[in-house]
Amino acid sequence: MTRPLSQAMRALAAVAVLAATLAQAAYPDKPVKFVIPFPAGGPTDALGRQLAQALSASLGQAFVVENRAGGNSAIGSDAVAKSAPDGYTLLFNASLFATNPHLVKLPYDIYRDFTPIALVAKAPLLIAVNNDLPARTVAELIAYAKANPGKLNFGIGSNGSAGHLAQELLRSNAGIEIQMIPYRGSTPAYADLMGGRLQGFTDPVLGAIGQVQGGTVRALAVTSAKRLSALPNVPTVAESGMPGFEFHSWYGLWGPSNLPADVVQKLNADVNRWLAQPEVKAQFDKLGYEAQPGSPVEFAVFVRDNSARDAKIIKEAGIKAE
Repeated sequence: MTRPLSQAMRALAAVAVLAATLAQAAYPDKPVKFVIPFPAGGPTDALGRQLAQALSASLGQAFVVENRAGGNSAIGSDAVAKSAPDGYTLLFNASLFATNPHLVKLPYDIYRDFTPIALVAKAPLLIAVNNDLPARTVAELIAYAKANPGKLNFGIGSNGSAGHLAQELLRSNAGIEIQMIPYRGSTPAYADLMGGRLQGFTDPVLGAIGQVQGGTVRALAVTSAKRLSALPNVPTVAESGMPGFEFHSWYGLWGPSNLPADVVQKLNADVNRWLAQPEVKAQFDKLGYEAQPGSPVEFAVFVRDNSARDAKIIKEAGIKAE
């Protein structure tokens, strides 16, 4: 190869590298598909749409929400796993993402096929009971359950949900026998809780707070580490006689595997900036959410830890896929 030709090829290579760098620096330069693997209207969809709108405003391109429901969130997640690793297809999912591998056979691996970007929020759960149940604290609930083994019916909004796992953890830690009654969603479970066919139900605070404030059910405790400003008179499970008890549903943002590091960092920084805004913090407090700014590495560790904990609960409780 002659020297002029060699120099020309090096120049072309340098131009290619520069072009790629400039393209990444300009991310995003076209609309981004924002996949939410749940139907429109639910809590995951509502929070995801808020985040998509915030990213659209901060990054100057439309983050277009696409609801791809089905398969316990696996259909939408799989679509993202199989997308190009360029940052133009993202996944906003709930904690079911980390629970699913222990319940159903998936067409993807949650570690190998995804790039963690940001943990967005935790959603504490609330243990609610029928107003006629004599128990007014978690300690009284446990005492009542021990005096009436197998006679308490607790609803399950969906199999393997955060509420289901939290109830199983409570049952195991307290050494009580309660019946888990499956439902297809929270709405029919609340109807039966108010009607007395259920004695208890554990659900994210966002779904429970209206029922509690309306007086249709009684709140016993929240599963967060601290009391919530939205429900200051409701104690935590930990301060109700079960030290260390903590459980959340949670929400995060992923891309497909091999997402460029600079794209990950750019998205993570924008998510964290949004979470730091005073109006977002105020809204989260009102809804019972806990903002979770942090790094992609911290999010990856969080997912692994939560998935391992969920696997243990599922195995010990013998939970099977629906």
